[in-house]
Amino acid sequence: MSTSIPTVDEAARGYAGWKTVFACFLLAVAAWGFGFYGHTVYLAELRRLYGWPTSLISTATTVYYLLGGVIVIWVSDAVRRFGPRNVALAGLLTLCGSGALLALVREPWQLYGAFLLMSFGWAGTSIAIINVILGLWFSARRGMAISFALNGASVAGIVFGPALVALIGVFDFATAMLVAAIATLLIVGPAILLWVDWPPHRPRITAIAPAASGTWTRPRALGSLQFWTVAAPFALALVAQVGFLVHLIAFLEPMIGRYLSGVALSLASICAVVGRVGLGFFIDRLNQRLVTALSLASQASALFLMIHTTDTVALIALASLFGLSVGNLITLPSLIVQREFEAGSFGMLMALSAAINQFTYALGPALLGVVKDFAGGYPAALGVCIACQIAAIAIILSRRSPPAPLA
Repeated sequence: MSTSIPTVDEAARGYAGWKTVFACFLLAVAAWGFGFYGHTVYLAELRRLYGWPTSLISTATTVYYLLGGVIVIWVSDAVRRFGPRNVALAGLLTLCGSGALLALVREPWQLYGAFLLMSFGWAGTSIAIINVILGLWFSARRGMAISFALNGASVAGIVFGPALVALIGVFDFATAMLVAAIATLLIVGPAILLWVDWPPHRPRITAIAPAASGTWTRPRALGSLQFWTVAAPFALALVAQVGFLVHLIAFLEPMIGRYLSGVALSLASICAVVGRVGLGFFIDRLNQRLVTALSLASQASALFLMIHTTDTVALIALASLFGLSVGNLITLPSLIVQREFEAGSFGMLMALSAAINQFTYALGPALLGVVKDFAGGYPAALGVCIACQIAAIAIILSRRSPPAPLA
């Protein structure tokens, strides 16, 4: 049965979907604050407080990402059953609650328990649900809406990481985590309650309809080389990106100190916003696969040079160069999927791609931690990142990108 869906002007300033974009922006700040950038602070602080090995803490982070990768596959199904507002609220509450629980951690098993709970919050607040929610509200302007909302991921690095480091300096780790959790709930929760819901022009019964005949399915995607030329390179790229960012403060602190390490993380995040916003003006007219390859090459170059210098200014500048592509490597998968696959399969394919990426990049923190501990330093660990990026470049360029649609 087909249902007529009214045409709306998504570019209009008064279109309600843009309030939903802002709510998703705040949700992304919370998700990447606690669930991504926060981990580089957790690693450094827990190692300092309890003397736990880097590999133990980073392996807990890997377990967190692996479980989150399982959960994220079913995000679109959860939205269909419970509604976007309820799923986003549950994700936010779980995310902040698990962050607060980190204040009570005294033993390694407690750390693993808190991270397992956080994985549910991450799945309910991060890229998959943001793509699903905005896919309900946007079609013609979907790429712009997703790009704007995901700037919250970079803002999290600018605000959350340095703010948490500052709070720890003023109080202590436990108090800082409690303050961050309460503040996040008070800021993001009302935005979800007010602006995240089913769009009125697309009733719930048709908002996430079962796939029509001939559309993509999960089994078809998993058996498709076309799909894997999108999923695989970003999975490898994010192994390097996530692994490096989780270890960034621990890597830089012996050379430039904790404060300047926080500054480097903040500047990398600022550059991620600059890179995403700047590219956003042109990306619809560019070869998105080539842009991905160039982004990966810039990150690999930055890591290679960081291995060969101890100069403070150079290290901060190279961290900023690495950050310039961080935001784009989060946004580009959805833009390539939108261009190369049919619109009706967008939500499912993005959730599946996000799950695959997460399963893979979950290995990043533990992999770098194990290599660092085994080799006795970070140069070998950064070499693993560079190898992953080179392999990703080869795969993303193995398929020709279709021409951009005419404006």
